Amino acid sequence: MQPIITTDTVLQNRYRLTKIVSQGAVERLYLAEDQGRCNNLCTLKELTLIQRDSSLEKAKELFQQEAKRLYQIQHPQVLQFLSIFEQDKSLFLVQEYVEGKTCAALLDERLTIGQTFSEAEILQLFKQLLPVLEHLHGQGMIHRAISPNSIILRERDHLPVLTNFGSIQELVSQFLFPSTYLLTSIGELGYIPAEQIQTGKAYPSSDLYAFAATCVVLLTAQKPQELFDDTQLSWNWQHYVTLSPELDAVLHRMLSYKPSDRYQSVAAVAQALRLSLESPSAQITATNLSWWQSVIGHRPAAVASSTSPQEQLASVISVSKRQLWENPWVVAIIFLIAALLPGVSAWLLVSSRLNPSRSSVQPTVLPQAFPSPLISGTTPTSPSASDSATPTGTEALKSNQSTVTSLSNLNLHTGKRTILRGSLKAHQVEYAFQGEQGQHLSAILIAEGVVLNILGPDRTPIVDGADQVTHYQGRLPATGVYIIELQPTHGISRSRYKLILHLANPA
Repeated sequence: MQPIITTDTVLQNRYRLTKIVSQGAVERLYLAEDQGRCNNLCTLKELTLIQRDSSLEKAKELFQQEAKRLYQIQHPQVLQFLSIFEQDKSLFLVQEYVEGKTCAALLDERLTIGQTFSEAEILQLFKQLLPVLEHLHGQGMIHRAISPNSIILRERDHLPVLTNFGSIQELVSQFLFPSTYLLTSIGELGYIPAEQIQTGKAYPSSDLYAFAATCVVLLTAQKPQELFDDTQLSWNWQHYVTLSPELDAVLHRMLSYKPSDRYQSVAAVAQALRLSLESPSAQITATNLSWWQSVIGHRPAAVASSTSPQEQLASVISVSKRQLWENPWVVAIIFLIAALLPGVSAWLLVSSRLNPSRSSVQPTVLPQAFPSPLISGTTPTSPSASDSATPTGTEALKSNQSTVTSLSNLNLHTGKRTILRGSLKAHQVEYAFQGEQGQHLSAILIAEGVVLNILGPDRTPIVDGADQVTHYQGRLPATGVYIIELQPTHGISRSRYKLILHLANPA
């Protein structure tokens, strides 16, 4: 490679190098200030050109074509490709700088305290990255190189950002360093699927395979080669982590060896996990406004001239105000209302003093039009006088209008799994079922901002571990009616949930 470029060197009369970030066998990475964009930080990847003239020209042509494609990608969670230039027999790729840590670095930090990524964090990663992949695939782009090192958790908003597109990496290996091309491809075998290695072709399902492999590695902290069985052509992670049946099944299908056996689109994965494909960064908020400010001046004019929703709203309000006050009829009506208002108020005040006998209208109490939530097999009893301080059933609903409880009776079949789906909107959901002493109950709740309580026949938590949790496994202590309560946590106005139940007889 060429000698290391010293810091403070200015390339192209624009990029001032501030730090050498890393150096490999075939490339270097620099941190630089872009003097053409108010000294915004960016990264420069240096690739030394060592090929023959014919191959070199072909490589530069392909780099320019791929750079143009990457330049068109405009998504806040995709590392922005800014420019490409040649200087002193080296090729430089310019990309935006994202402050944060890769998932690989975060996993290393977790391992120092004996932890890995949790299932909840992986589901959050699904929720935040699936819309990004949907955006790329919708433009005909395949990432081709998803791994823990290509996902950066951005520090300012904690959203994952995709980096290191495989198309650029393959061009680097194929044209600039052909002797290491095969080794580079084999080194990625842990995350990229077989079709990319064997034919060089990639599909949306290829990215889904790599993303699933990344998630399994983050969950287990094991290398892909230790999880992949090359004799059965399948992944095995059950020895290292126990996942919910739903996520386990989704990962299995995403990691199918044959592309035709996998989910064929991001939408299919989202549907299997019941996730929305609305991007968490689709709306411009105060936290990510700086990103839009940073791209002004080097992105297409359509982006540079765009305004935020807040600015558009302020503009509309300003125009509306001018139009109102410039209309003489509006001004006349406003002054007329202002003149009549004191007189009307005085007349109402005198009328109320002269007619004190008129009583306020009493609200009419309507009879309850819905049945009280009762457990099947029981008979409602009328509360005695001593019980009046603790209302039950319909009286409890009337006494506490802020908490509405919906109760459903379940008929759980032993040995079979029951899946319940629904949504909470600032209320509590209860499921009742008949259980026998010694039966084994497994309850898994998949939701955001929702917890479950499992109450015994005496309406108290059956054990300490069955109160305010998201999953429970244990034996029922007595025979009777059990209640599974689903409650939203503080500050959650609405949340969708999935509840997976399994009741088994004692062995």
